[in-house]
Amino acid sequence: MTTTLHERSPLKPWVGVPSELSEMFRPHLDGLAEEMIEEILAGVPEYSRPQDEEYARLVRLAVEGALRQFVDLIMDPDSSWEQVAAVYREIGWAEAREGRSLDILQTSMRLGARVAWRRLAAESEQYNISRRTLASIAEAIFAFLDEIARAATEGYTKAREQEAGELEHRRRRLLDMLLAEPPAATQAVADLARLAQWRMPRTVAAVVLYERGRQPFSHPSLPPDVLSDVNRREPCLLVPDPEGPGRGRMLESALRNWVAAMGPTVRTEDAAKSLRWAREALPLARRGILPSDRLIRCADHMPALVVFKDEELVRAVADLRLAPLRTVRPRHRERLMRTLLSCLQNGFNATEVATRLHVHPQTVRYRLHQLEELFGERLYEPEARLEMEMALTVWLTAPSPSSD
Repeated sequence: MTTTLHERSPLKPWVGVPSELSEMFRPHLDGLAEEMIEEILAGVPEYSRPQDEEYARLVRLAVEGALRQFVDLIMDPDSSWEQVAAVYREIGWAEAREGRSLDILQTSMRLGARVAWRRLAAESEQYNISRRTLASIAEAIFAFLDEIARAATEGYTKAREQEAGELEHRRRRLLDMLLAEPPAATQAVADLARLAQWRMPRTVAAVVLYERGRQPFSHPSLPPDVLSDVNRREPCLLVPDPEGPGRGRMLESALRNWVAAMGPTVRTEDAAKSLRWAREALPLARRGILPSDRLIRCADHMPALVVFKDEELVRAVADLRLAPLRTVRPRHRERLMRTLLSCLQNGFNATEVATRLHVHPQTVRYRLHQLEELFGERLYEPEARLEMEMALTVWLTAPSPSSD
């Protein structure tokens, strides 16, 4: 419900204006309205629209309604002015929808008030209006301007809120469309992107995330070109030009209260593929297999992602390929496994492996000799080496209950 000036304040400056002046002013309202409209159209180019009959009607309605309302208030300070307030709320709404600031509207109102005051001052002697009464009229004009400006601001604010809501809704729909599988039609995406005021980039990366559990809820502060929806069941983002300057730092800062996994950079039309990999990474982060203290970039963890893509298969292979290790005591078994994995990753270079494991090279050679006794020549077969590396990665990162 709109609150009027009368409800907000007991002050009614038009009470000090003699009521008989309302009848004196009324016959001149049509001429004064024409003069005010002419001055406004000349002084505010944005309002000069000869071809737009609806806009011209609205401007006339606003000027004539304001004049009649002002005269009615002089006659009856308690008269309702909801009708004129509604007109100015509509004008404020139209200004917002057309992308203009309220400054233009306020300029037009000041121009109109100046015309009315100039006309009144010029004819005050003819109508024997005292200086004291003129001062009361001036005070009433200023108060009246404040009230219709307030009504315009209400309409303007409502339109901006509505527009922001519509834009956010379009952006969420666009996010859904870009991440859909199978992909949406190219033209449909382009049309919605235009309505959502989103410039189509060449490349994107999808990000999936979940809160770290801190309270209160912290909405990430993201630049407007990042499409986001953190209120869905699976919160996610779509980041344009993810390899661009400063993009990584921006995401690190914005998502510090979230565990986030970013899929690989892909063409915009392949956004769903980036999302697919991000979805693979996030559960591994929740299990502690991937580090979650900062943004997880899938491109940096592809070996782990590929290995864990079918964890059951890799465990089955591990049970077969690593079976000789089950004959070793559990504590020593893990040392041999870590040594074997490092050897596989570093071409069986004892010095390099020793550096990575922080042991003496002779220790590595001793363990390697034990591994040769357990696995024989298969230890150096290319196909077997790849299988063992994958199996060891899973077994050491997330050992199964039966690994001991």
